[in-house]
Amino acid sequence: MSLTYDLVIHNVRIATMAESNSYGLIEDAAICIKDGLIQKVIAQVSRQSGELETESVIDGQGRLLTPGLIDCHTHLVYGGNRANEYEMRLEGASYEEIAKAGGGIVSTVKATRETSKDELFKAAAKRLSYLIEEGVTCIEIKSGYGLDLETEQKMLEVAHELDQFSPIEVSKTFLGAHAVPEEYKGRADEYIDLVCDTIMPELNRQGLIDCVDAFCENIGFNLAQTEKVFAKAKSLGLPVKLHAEQLSDLGGSAMASQYGAWSVDHLEFLSESTINDLKRSKTVATLLPGAFYFLNETQLPPIEALRKSAVPIAIATDSNPGSSPCLSLLLMMNMATTLFKMTPLEALKGVTINAAKALRRDDTLGSIEPGKQADMVLWDVSSPAELSYRIAGNPCFMVIKKGEIILSHEVVNAND
Repeated sequence: MSLTYDLVIHNVRIATMAESNSYGLIEDAAICIKDGLIQKVIAQVSRQSGELETESVIDGQGRLLTPGLIDCHTHLVYGGNRANEYEMRLEGASYEEIAKAGGGIVSTVKATRETSKDELFKAAAKRLSYLIEEGVTCIEIKSGYGLDLETEQKMLEVAHELDQFSPIEVSKTFLGAHAVPEEYKGRADEYIDLVCDTIMPELNRQGLIDCVDAFCENIGFNLAQTEKVFAKAKSLGLPVKLHAEQLSDLGGSAMASQYGAWSVDHLEFLSESTINDLKRSKTVATLLPGAFYFLNETQLPPIEALRKSAVPIAIATDSNPGSSPCLSLLLMMNMATTLFKMTPLEALKGVTINAAKALRRDDTLGSIEPGKQADMVLWDVSSPAELSYRIAGNPCFMVIKKGEIILSHEVVNAND
C-alpha cells in the first residue's frame, strides 16, 4: 500500500537551501508531508503525479517555496520603548546626556522590572506576530533587561510561554551578563558573582535556559568576567553564544570559540586572525545589520574573510528597544546585501540554514530535505533574490509549521 500524505504542496519552485553554493532550486516541484515531517521532494511533478496520493493538496501556482525563516538573535521581551532617546539623539544630545537623563539600558531595565508578566507577554506576542507575518517559523529570545533573579525569570517565562502558545518555536537564551544594574554600579565583579552563583543556576534548575549569552565589550563586561560566565555555563551543561566585537576587539570571539560557542554576534571589529578559531569550533558568525544601520556605524564586519574561510554567516534582526527596533527579517536581508555587500544567496542562507546552525537546530530546520520538519514559506515572488531586493512590502503568501498552515493570505483549495 502506498503512503498517504497529510499534505502535498505542488506546482512550486523550491529553494531547498540544502546545497552549499546554490539555492538548490527545483522547478515544477512538489513536497510531500506526513506527521509534520518532509517525506519526499519531487521534481518534474507533471510526470510523476501518481506519487501524490494525499488527503489535502495545495496548488502553489508557481510560487517560490523556501524553508521557514529563523531569527536567531532577538531581545523581543521588554517593557517600554526608547523613542524619546532616539529623538534626543537626533536633536544633538550625547550618550552621556541621555544616560544622565535616565536613558540607555537602565531605562529599559526599569520599565521591564515594573511591567507585569502578562503585559510583557502581550507586547512580545504582538512583536512576534509581525515576524510570523514575514515567514519566521523559529526565533531566539534573550533575557537581559531584568538583571535580577525575579525579572530575568519573568522574561524567560514569557519566552517559554511564547514557545508553548504561539505557533512557532522559541529558543530561550539567558543574557544575565548584559549590563551592570544600577544597584551594582562600580561593582561589576560582584554582579557577575550573582549571575554565576545564584541567577543562572536557579533559572537552569527551572528549565528556562537553552543557551547562555554575554555582552563582552568596553561598555559591557571584560574578557575575564565573560569567561567566568561561560565556565559556569559549562559546569551546568549549558551551551554559550556571545555579543562580541561590536565596538572594539577584546578577543571575545576567540575565547568563545574555545567554549564551542554556537555563535558570536555583531563582529564589526572581529580580527581576521580569529576567523580560523571560529571555523575550527564550528561557531556561526551572526551579523546584525539593523544595529549597524540604526547606530550609524561605519566599521564593516570582515565579510570577505569570513566568506573565504567558509565560516557560516547568519543574519538576524537583533530586535531590541535601544539599538535595533526592527521587526522585519526581510529588511535585514536587504540591509545585509546593501550595507554588508552580501549576495542574495548568502542573505537567504543567513536566515535559513545558517541561522539554524546558530541555534544548533540544523538537524531539523533550515532546509527542505526529507526527514526535516515541514517548516516552509510560500512567497509571491519569481526568484529567491527578490526576498533581498525588496525594501518594503511583504510577499509572504503562506507560512507552514510542522506541516500545518499557520498563516495564509488567501483561501486555498484543498481536497478533504
